[in-house]
Amino acid sequence: MKEQFDSQRVIDTAGHVVVLMGGTSAEREISLLSGKATVASLQRCGVQVTALDVGARVVSELAALNPDFVLNMLHGERGEDGVIQGLLELLDVPYSGSGVLASALAMDKIRAKQIWLQEGLASADFELLTGATDWQAVFARLGTSVVKPVNGGSSLGITKAESAEALREAYLEALKLDAKVMAETCIEGGEYTVTVLNGVVLPIIELQSGGKIYDYDAKYITHNADPICPARLGAEEAAELSQMALHAYAALGCRGTARVDAMRDRDGRFLLLELNTLPGMTEHSFVPLSASVIGIGFDELVLRIIDQALPQVQLGESIHESS
Repeated sequence: MKEQFDSQRVIDTAGHVVVLMGGTSAEREISLLSGKATVASLQRCGVQVTALDVGARVVSELAALNPDFVLNMLHGERGEDGVIQGLLELLDVPYSGSGVLASALAMDKIRAKQIWLQEGLASADFELLTGATDWQAVFARLGTSVVKPVNGGSSLGITKAESAEALREAYLEALKLDAKVMAETCIEGGEYTVTVLNGVVLPIIELQSGGKIYDYDAKYITHNADPICPARLGAEEAAELSQMALHAYAALGCRGTARVDAMRDRDGRFLLLELNTLPGMTEHSFVPLSASVIGIGFDELVLRIIDQALPQVQLGESIHESS
């Protein structure tokens, strides 16, 4: 059962909220969907809100808008990699989600994995790919692999490689989206995604993708993953995965909302894949689905995301007042 939440308090104290969306990354279209959904939600709640499609003039545009709070719905490069977070820190504007360092670490899937492994958290085996990679050697070590951009989200550029030659071709394709590409052992087993909302784990989602890679099309076009929430896990299994997700979240220094993706191999081990510090907020997104299972509707969810940073609002000053 969810705890009581004072939505009106957030509405009364949030002030002028600017929602950042769009941007220039490969995930622009998804960001626009997330942004529009949250803007509509805040309008329904009676919050003063302005949508800002982020471009080269973001600094002057933010100064002109003079927000009390920024709700960040940017996905991908310059949105969830610490760049926009650093700008907002310099402007002394409170914002939703993780800070500069946690955002940068989570965006770099290899750095995140290295930290998790140091923390004793299990993760799928991986290797950074380059033009000098010995494709046969990597395939011999990892076997059938999932190739993906190191920095990226929305499952863009993900390909399953079942041979050394396919590995090389997938690498070249992923290079179109990111200068750094990795291969990860393809795990045959259950796939799960765990939402952490302000340090609390929401009901776990189990994905059914018929053994196929859960890619961009499956997420946003065909919607064929058939998510199950709560996941079909026993109490002890769900508790284990929940604690693993919380540990992964804390190890990177995250705050606010994050989504942790994991798989379970044939031996029953949970293995971390990645952590998304700015998960999607579209009608097909997992975070709203997970929240709805415990009675948190979309509007309340948006207000809870804002509430995470509201103490900063009380202490901070607006751009106009501090300039």
